[in-house]
Amino acid sequence: MTDRPDEAHRRPDGVDDTTVAATGKLSEALEVIERARGHLYAFHQLTGGADLALDEAVGLFRDAGHARIADRISTELIGRNVLAGRWTFQIIEEYDDGYYALFRDLERAARDELLDGRRHLYEAEMKEARRTRGAPGHSATPEDS
Repeated sequence: MTDRPDEAHRRPDGVDDTTVAATGKLSEALEVIERARGHLYAFHQLTGGADLALDEAVGLFRDAGHARIADRISTELIGRNVLAGRWTFQIIEEYDDGYYALFRDLERAARDELLDGRRHLYEAEMKEARRTRGAPGHSATPEDS
């Protein structure tokens, strides 16, 4: 048992505290973007599910004798773009290929250049500062448990 972080979570020689903090903040921002992207996928799935549910609503309106309402929903709403020229899958593709891809690339490039590619170094150092060495549930790595 070494009871210290694995090599992937140790600061490379010569890296200062401000660099670790800056890359940590950049990674934190990327984590928020990952959550935002998840919400975008939820929006996509919820919107698609609602669009499919309209088929049943249209059928029920027709069964109830409300053809005018059924026709309006069928022609004006079902299959409609949610934004000009776009369904939700197109919004996701544009987001993924543009903003999201650039964000991920820049975060990775900063880590590669400044931290030898190490991830979560800020958090790894926080873990070291906060854990109680030798106490149950406070080991540095799974191998030390």
